Amino acid sequence: MSYEVEHNIPKNDPTPQHTRRPDLSTFFSNLELVNTSSTQNSNATPMPADMRAVFITLSDAFRTMRQDGGGSLLDTLIESLEADADSPPREVQGVSDTFLDELDRVPKKSLKQADLCPICGNPFLDDQYPLVVRLPCHRDHIFDLECIAPWLKLHATCPMDRKNLLKRKQPTPPPVEEESDGEYDEMFA
Repeated sequence: MSYEVEHNIPKNDPTPQHTRRPDLSTFFSNLELVNTSSTQNSNATPMPADMRAVFITLSDAFRTMRQDGGGSLLDTLIESLEADADSPPREVQGVSDTFLDELDRVPKKSLKQADLCPICGNPFLDDQYPLVVRLPCHRDHIFDLECIAPWLKLHATCPMDRKNLLKRKQPTPPPVEEESDGEYDEMFA
């Protein structure tokens, strides 16, 4: 049974069926080979060839997006991924799935028609159900989750300003309270 029959969609539906992004299943499969954060063996390190494959598959996917009209940020990301592929790091330095799940979501009603994803260059509202996230580094750094997630799985930095997203702001220390009675206590001196 086909998808159309199963979901009662007429076959002569005039809506064009185009994909907004390339298939990233190969990228995520390769990522599983090199992601050692979930393995039991703390001494496990990925093979350099596997690390290279991860960076190459993502740069190929971004190159496909560029053919569909991606922006100049996409060119910068491709260059960075190719440089990483030439000298891959010893381990994946990206964010966790929990970090991705906890990113602030941007509600559809707050998006404007002119708002574009900086990576793919597509208007957010072209998607019937946009999943747009805001990075913690700047309130204007919003992306399609499908575009930013692969980058963040490899790099823990914002692709626009390169700020490390895993660094937490240091809490300000509480103000030091001085004793008001003026007595000197040798025990705490």
